[in-house]
Amino acid sequence: MKKIAASIPHSIWPAEDLKRAEKEAADSFGITLYELMLRAGEAAFTVARQQYPDTRCWLVLCGHGNNGGDGYVVARLAAAAGIQVTLLALESNKPLPEEAAQARDAWLNAGGVIHAPDILWPEQVDLIIDGLLGTGLTSAPRDNVAQLIDHVNAHPAPVLALDIPSGLNAQTGAAPGAVIHAHHTLTFIALKPGLLTGKARDVVGQLHHHALGLESWLNGQETALTRFDASQLCRWFTPRRPTSHKGDHGRLLIIGGDHGTAGAIRMAGEAALRAGSGLVRVLTRSENIAPLLTARPELMVHELTSASMDESLQWADVVVIGPGLGQQEWGKKALQKVENFRKPMLWDADALNLLAINPDKRHNRVLTPHPGEAARMLNCSVAEIESDRLLAAQRLVKRYAGVVVLKGAGTVIANAEGEMGIVDAGNAGMASGGMGDVLSGIIGALLGQKLTPWDAACAGCVAHGAAADRLAAQFGMRGMLATDLFTALWRVVNPDVVDTKDD
Repeated sequence: MKKIAASIPHSIWPAEDLKRAEKEAADSFGITLYELMLRAGEAAFTVARQQYPDTRCWLVLCGHGNNGGDGYVVARLAAAAGIQVTLLALESNKPLPEEAAQARDAWLNAGGVIHAPDILWPEQVDLIIDGLLGTGLTSAPRDNVAQLIDHVNAHPAPVLALDIPSGLNAQTGAAPGAVIHAHHTLTFIALKPGLLTGKARDVVGQLHHHALGLESWLNGQETALTRFDASQLCRWFTPRRPTSHKGDHGRLLIIGGDHGTAGAIRMAGEAALRAGSGLVRVLTRSENIAPLLTARPELMVHELTSASMDESLQWADVVVIGPGLGQQEWGKKALQKVENFRKPMLWDADALNLLAINPDKRHNRVLTPHPGEAARMLNCSVAEIESDRLLAAQRLVKRYAGVVVLKGAGTVIANAEGEMGIVDAGNAGMASGGMGDVLSGIIGALLGQKLTPWDAACAGCVAHGAAADRLAAQFGMRGMLATDLFTALWRVVNPDVVDTKDD
């Protein structure tokens, strides 16, 4: 497990805005786009040397755009440093962009050679620089490029991708065809959403960022999309007043746990307690009461009846419904009682499946679908959801209102005001049952502690992922259980406590 580099920005730019932003930024400093290309190539060469100082034979792959231009600059710097460089360039009938042509000419003037992409590779290649396809890709790479990408992925040498791994969509993170599996990716100027969600986690490797000297201009711009990570926990989890009491930290009602699913409601309840909820009441099947109280006596557990529901809705500041709810008459009746609750609420799991059957809009609601639930809610395929996760989250908000948390690798959060975020925390160890129930409890607890639905969703997702990251760093990912997060979560929601183990 590697900590997220402090240099990675929290603002994310839409991929389609980058060309305009690059030119505006360069003009504001009175520098040329070619100068930016030289800076990008130098930054990439520096990262390559830092990460792989002992490599002596580099293969540089250049496409027919400015991404390829960056590759020419890297190749020239590497050759000047005494590294053996083999450069392969894609052929095209179209002329190279002006800056890329300048970089190619500088490579040739320095004695460099350009090889066709289908030549036999040198046997001793120990580092591959990927400058094939840039951020403009929107469809699957052509067959000849796909074959080259497959050759790279089959080769044992590590790969440094320039700006974005070739074949990855910079806006969506989807990979419509062959895609480079990079060990490191150095992205330039601004962070692109496709580096953080969708297929990105599988192919980006360790992400690096270089603003190419445009930091001051970038800092003066506003973007609607934000990267959220564990470094921001202190912003949401501030120290409590010494005189605070349990009533100050939310009365949370959790509803669910039909026959055979007591575990879901128990995990949501305990997660809420560990995330700082003052009081947690659970309404569930009568058979679940004794097991839940035995497992977690701090929970207040009651049988779900019409009377207990009415009384509990009067009592509660926040409602979480869905974990283990089921889709039978029992769960349907509970959801009908809850749907007009005017205070903050969170709907998850079967509450979302039932909502998909009878869609409505509620502005006081946080929805936390995984891709399968999102597909049912939008009446489309999971593949369609995963092909553009940001768009899917926006569509969910348009149809259902409130705040939407589209779970997965690179969880996407969206609200009706147009704010969007990508959660840069969590790992593959979370691919196990019960993790969503834990997240529901955490977000519900934060709603009860007076965070807005947007902040509760963002903070809850980061805390959830950060707890899993702490566990993975200590024990590894495989075999991680949802209930393992509780102790780590306790630590994560108290970021003001100094952890000597982190030093």
